[in-house]
Amino acid sequence: MELPNGGVTKPESQSKERLAIFELAHMISVPMSLVAIIKLKVPQTIWQEGSNTPLSASEIITRVHPHGSADPHNLQRMLRLLTSFNIFVEHLNPNGERKYTLTDIGKTLVDDDEGLSYAYYMLQHHEDALINTWPFVAEAVEDPTTVPFKKANGDGAMSYYSKRPNMINLFGKAMRSVSVPFMREMLENYDGFNGVESLVDVGGNYGDCLEMIMQRYPNIRKGINFDLPHVVAHAPPLPGIIHVGGDAHEFVPNGDAIFLKWLVTTSTDEDTRKVFENCYKALPNGGKLIVVEPVLPESTDESQRTRTLLGADVYNMTMYNPKGKQRTEQQFKDLANFAGFSSCRAFYVDPFMSLLEFQK
Repeated sequence: MELPNGGVTKPESQSKERLAIFELAHMISVPMSLVAIIKLKVPQTIWQEGSNTPLSASEIITRVHPHGSADPHNLQRMLRLLTSFNIFVEHLNPNGERKYTLTDIGKTLVDDDEGLSYAYYMLQHHEDALINTWPFVAEAVEDPTTVPFKKANGDGAMSYYSKRPNMINLFGKAMRSVSVPFMREMLENYDGFNGVESLVDVGGNYGDCLEMIMQRYPNIRKGINFDLPHVVAHAPPLPGIIHVGGDAHEFVPNGDAIFLKWLVTTSTDEDTRKVFENCYKALPNGGKLIVVEPVLPESTDESQRTRTLLGADVYNMTMYNPKGKQRTEQQFKDLANFAGFSSCRAFYVDPFMSLLEFQK
């Protein structure tokens, strides 16, 4: 635009917007680099049983590939990227050499005494079959009866996993790796199992969570681990726990309280309502339903928590069920009220998983 004095206006800068788009366009570099360093055993190499010794990319390479021709420069490029996401701490020496240690986030990628770490969750989410699904995510909008994972791989996710022992074993280890730390934190901050004598864990898999609860609360004399028949068929004997096979959409065993964790995050409202109604029927007056699920915020903001929850929601839509969804606290309350529950207490004991207690 020409001004009266012959000058020109300076166009409004879009540098910030352009940088934001560049970041999003290259965002896939972050998880794929993280998967690579996990497969290369970089976190364990740095950790070395707690030493967390600063190591250069070359020093890491000599430990993980002592007889190979691996490229330390390419490893360093990934380490620098992941440092910017607080996985590593970079120690820059005066001579320009870069060495790396693990942050608290990075330490979660190292196996604990039980052989568990968040590395398995990261690996499971980025297996080839799941990566190959993402080009079909738009179909969840265009035709919500189409499951993108099935479109990409010819089978539903859980059925696909179950036919491949390596995948189903990794899935189980990933779920346990994130579940056990959450359960420990929940048991430190929630006392709703006091006074309960019989507890049903709906969708309890092999009974690990139920066992942790009963160890903490000896007042629970009877534990019922309830899951699909083919799941409980492989569940090990556990003290005070009986394994019952069935479908929560059809019935739920009776108990003083019912525990339901990470079960309806991929379910439709109709299916969730059926599960809640069957839980209501299985409880005595004064009994409680304890629901542990990701709970979406009512408003959308730019916080890490909101991004994480909404990212998980789109992930589940793509991999498992386009018509299933994660929910807000009010949406959970509406479903529980419809099933007959009269009151709700919410406990945000974890940034990702929340606990909602519904009273009959």
